[in-house]
Amino acid sequence: MSGTARAVAAIDLGATSGRVVLGRVGRSILDAETVARFPDDPIRLGNGLHWNAAGLYAASVRGLREAFRAEPQLTSIGVDSWAVDYALLREGRLLGIPFHYRDERTARGVASVEATIARDELFARNGLQFLPFTTAYQLAVELPELVAVADTLLLMPDLIAFWLTGARRAELTNASTTGLLDARHRRWDDELVAALGLPRALLPALIAPGERIGELLPSVQAVVGGAAPVVAVGSHDTASAVVAVPMRADAAAYISCGTWGLVGVEVAHPVLTPAVRAANVTNEGGVDGRVRLLHNVMGLWILSESVRGWSRGGEELDLGTLLAAAAQVPASAAPVFDVDDPRFLAPGDIPARIDAWCDEHGVAPPRTRAAYVRAIVESLAQAFADAVATTSRLGGVDVRTVHLVGGGALNELLCQRTADRCGLPVVAGPVEATALGNILVQARTAGMITGELEELRDLVARTQQLRRYEPQA
Repeated sequence: MSGTARAVAAIDLGATSGRVVLGRVGRSILDAETVARFPDDPIRLGNGLHWNAAGLYAASVRGLREAFRAEPQLTSIGVDSWAVDYALLREGRLLGIPFHYRDERTARGVASVEATIARDELFARNGLQFLPFTTAYQLAVELPELVAVADTLLLMPDLIAFWLTGARRAELTNASTTGLLDARHRRWDDELVAALGLPRALLPALIAPGERIGELLPSVQAVVGGAAPVVAVGSHDTASAVVAVPMRADAAAYISCGTWGLVGVEVAHPVLTPAVRAANVTNEGGVDGRVRLLHNVMGLWILSESVRGWSRGGEELDLGTLLAAAAQVPASAAPVFDVDDPRFLAPGDIPARIDAWCDEHGVAPPRTRAAYVRAIVESLAQAFADAVATTSRLGGVDVRTVHLVGGGALNELLCQRTADRCGLPVVAGPVEATALGNILVQARTAGMITGELEELRDLVARTQQLRRYEPQA
């Protein structure tokens, strides 16, 4: 390790894979080294689709062991993951295996919640766009006997942090996605929680990014070979990703593009107007009290699930080859479909669902795999462009550049077509924005670097590989 840099470890859990990333940070240094990578495969049981939470924890611990081998004096550890999904515990023990937000059960809670509180009133309280898998809706279909005996609800990154430290906390950025947080005051909405029939004691004390959660338990230290505190970061992966977007927030929009495409702008305060609600735009908590005014777009899930389906017969498919073939398909021959249609949420035959959408809308469906891929890319790019236009207008941001971070930054066709459809330059990268944002918050907490988000983003711009795409006719 350089004498001018110290190291932290980021546990970054995505919807399809997880990683442990070693970050070395100094005044002009921001290096990220992935020391462990592992799949995140959901488990289908008799009662639905679940996350392998214990498996993710075990893989994370193995990754931390590698991190301590590389850097025995590790300064701290941070955990981020996807939003909304949770575990119920009693006396520290799991009450069942956490459900996956793509499980069919999630949508059944909508009617139950809306029988208690109207959707417009719910938005006025929590500022969230309507998504049928929001935590509040999931809890409405949770087994009453489990809720009755549980003493703690922990979102996924909070669960991993609890297993590492024994401390039960709810990190703010992820708590903001539950539907149970007061958007204006950034605290649990006790009145709403009571109206939904949930025990208030389920919800742990809130903690902000940069605060200390706790030390690794002695049993964990014995396995990983070292001791370090776990620090709260933007535990919602998009919150961490936005930290590492090398943007000027007053002139840029961001697209955090992976399994989902999170598209929006950064603002100082929640925007709770009827226009925001009507546009199905959300106000999610960001680091340093910022607000992520954004829209959830289905994202690269549609592409990866299509490829998975084509591969079921044992055929090995290369995504790069498919994208190269798709680039040769004229855009005019690729139908643009609504990627946010609920039919594309659950696992299954995505191309058949695209066909059904096209038939219903009087559009000729794709005929080849390359044409399906081109249609998916065009449809995502259009959805991104629409969301950039909507969120920038609602947030009052004069967007001159669009920053695309995450795995989608490697997809050259998607980046170029997003620039074309936005009519704005797209700056792609960094690919590992989520892990970098996690690392940056830890580094600032430890005093390795200082400054506001603007200074952290400047460090990203000076140290990371970026690529600019200009819009073409």
